[in-house]
This record gives sequence, C-alpha cells and structure tokens, in this order.
Amino acid sequence: MPSETQICDSMHEAAVRDGAQGGMDDVYSKPGHLIRRLQQIAVSVFAQECAGHDITPVQYAALVAVRDNPGLDATRIAALIDFDRSTVGNVLERLEGKGLIERRANPQDRRVKILKLSRRGAKLLSDCEPAVQRAQARMLDPLSAAQRNEFLNNMRRIIARADNVPKGGPNGAS
Repeated sequence: MPSETQICDSMHEAAVRDGAQGGMDDVYSKPGHLIRRLQQIAVSVFAQECAGHDITPVQYAALVAVRDNPGLDATRIAALIDFDRSTVGNVLERLEGKGLIERRANPQDRRVKILKLSRRGAKLLSDCEPAVQRAQARMLDPLSAAQRNEFLNNMRRIIARADNVPKGGPNGAS
C-alpha cells in the first residue's frame, strides 16, 4: 500500500502533467464549460427568487407560452420554448396536475389536446413575475447596462446561428 507521501507525490505529478496539457485552467476557459456554469447559476438564482411559488424556469416558460398562445398543442409549445416534446409533455402534465393549465380535445382533431392557462395559472404568473424579474437582474448584476446589452445580444447571435445550422452540423451530416 502506498504511503501518504507517495500518494501526494503521485497527485502532484498528475497535476503537473495535466497542467502541461492545459489542465483545469483549460477546462475553465472553454465556452461550453462557462455556458454550463452560467446555466447552473441561472437555475439556482431562479429557484432562490421563486422558491415561494413552486415553479421551475421551464415551467415558467411553458406557462408564458400557453398564456400568450391559448389553443396551441404541446408540440407547438415545445417549439416555442425550444424544448424537446417529451420534456415539455412531462412539464405540461405537472402544470395540469397543479391546476395551472387546462387541456381539452381539439375540435378539429380529437387526438390533439389544446392548452389554455387556468385562472390559477394566470394568478401564479402574476404573483411570481416580480421574483422572476429579480432573478433576471441578479443574474446580470455584475455587468454594467452596456455590458448586459452586449452579453444578451451575443447570446442571441450564438442561438440564432445554431438555430440556422442543419441538425447534423454545419455540413448537414447526420
């Protein structure tokens, strides 16, 4: 069994080797890592600010989409909030279970359920909006007003580019 000194020496050697190959500094400078960390922070801040409302960021987006587009089905709501259909289906089931939305059969196609915000859902959105706004402000607090605009515009630019790239990548390969 290796001694504590041997273990520490081995860990130091691994750290030096990793450092020579970029190591954690390399990870910390990668856009994917930074975006993932920002996502974690955004969800955490939203959860803190909206704790009294029992709502997640995806549920909030789905409720707003249903409120602003009454009569749409789950597939179209999923497209509006850029989430896959199965995830949105689960979210909508939870929202319906909480009495925040109503699902009814589409008169033109009884197999399709159309969505409508319930009174309870409308009240929740109204009640939680100040908390949602506080969360958004906290997320961007370290930035000046000009930096916030630039940051938001850069994120929109990245998203727009990704939305215009075929699903298999820039060359359309699957």
